[in-house]
Amino acid sequence: MSGELPPNINIKEPRWDQSTFVGRASHFFTVTDPRNILLSKKQLENARKTIHDYRQGIVPPGLTENELWRAKYIYDSAFHPDTGEKMILIGRMSAQVPMNMTITGCMMTFYRSTPAVLFWQWINQSFNAIVNYTNRSGDAPLTVNELGTAYVSATTGAVATALGLNALTKHVSPLIGRFVPFAAVAAANCINIPLMRQRELKVGIPVTDENGNRLGESANAAKQAITQVVISRVLMAAPGMAIPPFIMNTLEKKAFLKRFPWMSAPVQVGLVGFCLVFATPLCCALFPQKSSMSVTSLEADLQAKIRETHPELRRVYFNKGL
Repeated sequence: MSGELPPNINIKEPRWDQSTFVGRASHFFTVTDPRNILLSKKQLENARKTIHDYRQGIVPPGLTENELWRAKYIYDSAFHPDTGEKMILIGRMSAQVPMNMTITGCMMTFYRSTPAVLFWQWINQSFNAIVNYTNRSGDAPLTVNELGTAYVSATTGAVATALGLNALTKHVSPLIGRFVPFAAVAAANCINIPLMRQRELKVGIPVTDENGNRLGESANAAKQAITQVVISRVLMAAPGMAIPPFIMNTLEKKAFLKRFPWMSAPVQVGLVGFCLVFATPLCCALFPQKSSMSVTSLEADLQAKIRETHPELRRVYFNKGL
């Protein structure tokens, strides 16, 4: 192996200790960095080549460890981990902040009329469908029917919740009405994510030992993984949809927004964006990406199989997804 770098840097795992919240947060601040969507095709290809070459034992002269890790995170931000294909731009994790701040900001600005609620909830769920498809698991690919069912169900659930809450809050303070979009998004996440990952609930997700050796598939592990992702997604949306309403409710009484009412949407989008810059990585870091559960919590047949082949094993590990 040529070059200055040692051959034993494990670039299959994140750079920071994933057993701590701080380590996981550092990892996700890098993964969700919006600047990654501005990288050129040439920069993405150079990162892909650097990672592939290093895995083959080839190191360009002068490549430093920091440059190798930077290439890894560029590669991870743009290429699917299972298929190696370049992901759709707006479906990448690095696009989460700019896309969500725009959509969420508009949902919270234009929430009073039924056509606006229908339009922005549809836009939001269309974006969620793209994100979920782009970040799908290679072991459990979605069929067109499953994708369509999840998309229609989540959109219907979000719109029905938003319209129902709008009707209930017509005679309450405007501040309470501003929280309707958050309730709709929370409801949609509870519907959308399990449906998008329904195949995992049916056939299970791969579980491994601590060294990554595959032991089988578990639907119980899928349930735990999906529950953690739903919690993370709802909490991720909370700051951007809970804090700005208080600020906007105050600002709209001031002379500036009364004089320039068209500024409400840009101000709202900016406030949501500021919240999401921190909420997105911090909520992704709430649970370890490599989650675990006790062998005794698995299905009976899988428990029996593991006891027969690995009698000393107490915990299994799995990728919870995002």
